[in-house]
Amino acid sequence: MSNNRSSDSLLPTETLELDSGLSLVPRFKLNLTVHRADASVKPLDEWQLKRSLIDFLKSSFSVIVPEEDLHVRKFKDINKRKREDPVARGKLFLRQLGFLSSSSEDQEKKVREWKKTVVAKIDGIELSLVGVKFRLTVEIPQSDDFEAMRKEWEENFAFGGGDRGYYKGRKREPDTIVLRGVPSRWFAETRVSSKPSILVTHTIFSALGKIRNLDVGEDDGIGKDADEDDEDIVPGLQCKILVRFDDHNEFCKALKVLCGRSLQKEGSRLKADYEVNWDKDDVFRNATSQSEVNNRSMPKIAAGNYNRSEANRYQPYVPRYPQNNARAKRFKE
Repeated sequence: MSNNRSSDSLLPTETLELDSGLSLVPRFKLNLTVHRADASVKPLDEWQLKRSLIDFLKSSFSVIVPEEDLHVRKFKDINKRKREDPVARGKLFLRQLGFLSSSSEDQEKKVREWKKTVVAKIDGIELSLVGVKFRLTVEIPQSDDFEAMRKEWEENFAFGGGDRGYYKGRKREPDTIVLRGVPSRWFAETRVSSKPSILVTHTIFSALGKIRNLDVGEDDGIGKDADEDDEDIVPGLQCKILVRFDDHNEFCKALKVLCGRSLQKEGSRLKADYEVNWDKDDVFRNATSQSEVNNRSMPKIAAGNYNRSEANRYQPYVPRYPQNNARAKRFKE
């Protein structure tokens, strides 16, 4: 369901229209891990696993999942792994969430409870694939869980030690989001460049709140735990975006909207299932602090210890004309 509702009052099942033909569409993402559930050493049939799980979702939740929204990939070094180690991993995207829509103010609670029910029913199930049993475990990624991220930064600043809980006498609270895994060309100037533009990116993210600072550049992978064998990662085609909002409240509002959504461009079938998180490295604050340190550490030039050119730079300003502003006479009268 698409509408023109502002990000302040956006419900979990609603789409937010952005600039440049982009929109944030709701989806529910689960990370999957597959283990062996019997003594068999037969390899996993990825297609059979996908079909079995899709049928389970349809019968249990009346949810139809297209095959392209279920990704399963076997580990390449399967023969070297221990029996208790996982044999595959995957991602499941549930995008048809319209049945959860309602005019009730409790829609957010309804969606949250439904997600918990889905996780509880899928986590730990055993799937029998051509006589071979596999056990499936699922979890909601932290980047899709706003409350989990809030708990993390509150604990980080409360128990980080030293002065981590305060910044210049004020309570420390994050104000910067980090977005990874979105196509660079969607943030580029049309017919000018394929590289992301600061101006275009600023215009797009202004719909989420007041921006104080912003940085965008190419990204070679989604997250620090990205696997080097992950075929979904195409170096040079994705960008990493850091947006520092005007204050913590603006940041929270934007992060909550970005959680549980994918980026989609008008006219494109591609959905960018990005990863979003809060900035744990204080990139912008550290850059400001370093700049202040550099300014304080610039050497002052002592008298009698500088050359002529430096002397001219530090000469006091002498007006061209006398202080009474009377122009000097060119000829004697």
